[in-house]
Amino acid sequence: MPAPKKTTRRSLLVTSAVLTSLALAAPAALAAPKPSGSPSASPSATPPASMSTVGGARLGKPGTQVNLASGVPVLPKDLSARSWIVADAESGDVLAAHNAHWRLAPASTLKMLFADTLLPRFPRDTKHKVVPSDLAGIGPGSSMVGIKEDETYTVHDLWLGVFLQSGNDAVHVLSAMNKGVENTVQDMNEHAEELQALDTHVVSPDGYDAEGQVSSAYDLTLIARSGMQKKDFREYASTVTAKFPGETKKDKKGKKVRKPFEIRNTNRLLAGDADVPVYQGIAGVKNGNTTNAGATFTGVAERGGKVLLVTVMNPEKPEHNEVYKETARLFDWGFKAAGKVQPVGELVPPKGAAQASAQPGANPSGEAGGSGDGAGGTAGTGSKPVAGAPAADGSSGIGTALGITGGVLVLLAGGAFLVNRRWPLPDLVRRRTRP
Repeated sequence: MPAPKKTTRRSLLVTSAVLTSLALAAPAALAAPKPSGSPSASPSATPPASMSTVGGARLGKPGTQVNLASGVPVLPKDLSARSWIVADAESGDVLAAHNAHWRLAPASTLKMLFADTLLPRFPRDTKHKVVPSDLAGIGPGSSMVGIKEDETYTVHDLWLGVFLQSGNDAVHVLSAMNKGVENTVQDMNEHAEELQALDTHVVSPDGYDAEGQVSSAYDLTLIARSGMQKKDFREYASTVTAKFPGETKKDKKGKKVRKPFEIRNTNRLLAGDADVPVYQGIAGVKNGNTTNAGATFTGVAERGGKVLLVTVMNPEKPEHNEVYKETARLFDWGFKAAGKVQPVGELVPPKGAAQASAQPGANPSGEAGGSGDGAGGTAGTGSKPVAGAPAADGSSGIGTALGITGGVLVLLAGGAFLVNRRWPLPDLVRRRTRP
């Protein structure tokens, strides 16, 4: 790991609003994303005997860590992932973990850190015309959303490309807007340090396999928890389908037209697949798949008043969509075990969180303001667009996981924090069964 750099303090926003949405039907089967990334040194077959103890001593031990007792359900027996973690997103309690701090290649789950770092910097309606240098250095075999040179995109378009299609082209364009890839990598490493995600070292902002690029199930869970503090992050992470601007062409009459095309989230627990149903209560977050990392995934879901985060890294079973299947089983266990199992550790707060909340007159929820909705500013009022209907900002075809069969979405009202939260998690979507 490189020497620590100067950290940047991030403030955290709690917004209050109420969202409603119609139910989403499970989509048709989707083609599985192909692994991207160049081969590099294979990770060790076994975890180190001693790992980081951030969050608790037991999290630094190899193997499965869980406090089984009377009334606590037994963990699923068919888990093959090298590393995984189940945590309460609100309290920060780690309910169970397996090699939580094993430093492994993260694949595109690293895009959560990219988004958490850069989302507050550009209003969503900012426009950018793509030049050839913006797309330089994208690795062969990368997942792409289909950005074209000399075309203009809004920041909103680019983030849809990052979250839904895991587009490395969108990451590179946003990095170019952030003074380049090198500067973005530095910003991401500094933000990881601020979050105390100390297993993480960024080399490529898109998660493409690179020598020395690592994270851990623990860190990815910390990063997801931080990202979910941001309104825009939550929105993009839960979007199932959207319209993305196409290439400008001439029609039969010689008139220039630019038709959009539909993109769909590659998170199978959110969008569904032939062998993976949409997971009840899912609200994001991000999946990944590269040659070196294998399949990786971090998800957040709510059920019965509990909000859980689960990260799964590199299942060894070769079955199709195995990373989602193991994640779903861990979610099921977590919801049954929550309130019964004693935690084995905790998700630590960012370095600056306690100091910021202790300042007189400070807003303990204050995500960077003054830049509007698109930059993580104050949430607006009213409803989200119905799945497939035009959005208020003129975009169309945006369907979100903010509605599932038999469910209604409600945000925590008034920005109130639950008691005993070590680090408050604001207004996560909550689904309540209709009578």
